[in-house]
Amino acid sequence: MLHIDAKPIDLHLTTPFRIARSVQYTAANVVVEVKHNEAVGYGEAAPSKYYGESAETVMACIAMFAGNLGDDPFLIEEIMQRLDKVIRLNPSAKAAVDMAIYDIVGKMLGVPVYKLLGLNPTHTPRTSFTIGLDTPSEMAKKALLAQDYPILKIKVGSRHDIEILKAIRDVSSSVIRVDANAGWTPKEAIKNINAIAQYNIEFVEQPVPAHDLAGLKLVRDNVALPIIADESCVTIEDLPRLSECVDGVNFKLMKNGGMHNVLKMIHVARAYNLRTMLGCMIESSLAITAAAHLAPLVDYADLDGQLLINDDPFTGVTVERGKLQLPNRPGLGVKVRSNNNNSEQHEGK
Repeated sequence: MLHIDAKPIDLHLTTPFRIARSVQYTAANVVVEVKHNEAVGYGEAAPSKYYGESAETVMACIAMFAGNLGDDPFLIEEIMQRLDKVIRLNPSAKAAVDMAIYDIVGKMLGVPVYKLLGLNPTHTPRTSFTIGLDTPSEMAKKALLAQDYPILKIKVGSRHDIEILKAIRDVSSSVIRVDANAGWTPKEAIKNINAIAQYNIEFVEQPVPAHDLAGLKLVRDNVALPIIADESCVTIEDLPRLSECVDGVNFKLMKNGGMHNVLKMIHVARAYNLRTMLGCMIESSLAITAAAHLAPLVDYADLDGQLLINDDPFTGVTVERGKLQLPNRPGLGVKVRSNNNNSEQHEGK
């Protein structure tokens, strides 16, 4: 039988992280441990209130999942289907279980997860580094401090969006991506995107509210920059609809229910000729590394959650000049950092 356990963990952001709809100082995440005989796999949930989750709902889900995992970690498809029957939605709770099972399978076979999936670790894209919403001058300062990262993701959705992009472009020659987190109306989006296009922007993420697919299409038809959907892309069934409205989609383990689901969604998106991207919430190196194992499959990466916290309890994927470097150890290849504040509650990891 597969045994499951979970513990809450608080991650502290280096600076407050502001987006169009909220500001965050800490992330209340959950670390999940799945055991099968001698093998132990680890996963992490980074629940988002936006998708109806919290650390408490994750802990409740993990309690419900106990006894529903069966006794064969290799039956990932069956396990995930069973969890969907136990409870609908709750994607970050399922993602934590899913990555822990991939971790076990890799460890049992003695290979990294990317090898298990037949992927080339040298084909990972460069990740962007995110600059949260602030005043134009503060955001420009943060862009200067982030000069080790050749791609910046700039949060917008305020009254100062044009000034923000100008201030950052004045101090940085990095590739710039823009994320409005559903903060504009379609008309505002068209006006703002056409105004910022002069600052050499690679693409714009989720310009309008998630449900407004007609608005997304209107924006895409009236701007020159590519449009990427994030909040609009939650389930695999969203992809055919989105293919008419956007140029690409951003997948997140925490939003889409884990590695197994995201793997399927990447292939479906490709079939619809959509560009693909892997993003994240505020996560430690545990969940970021799990997502990074899928990174050779996608066009873009925004896997920087671990770079935004000051007490990462784990080590795993590293970033060199923006390039994601996967660990070569079995499973996810994640280890517990020996000198972290959370080490007591993760003894033996």
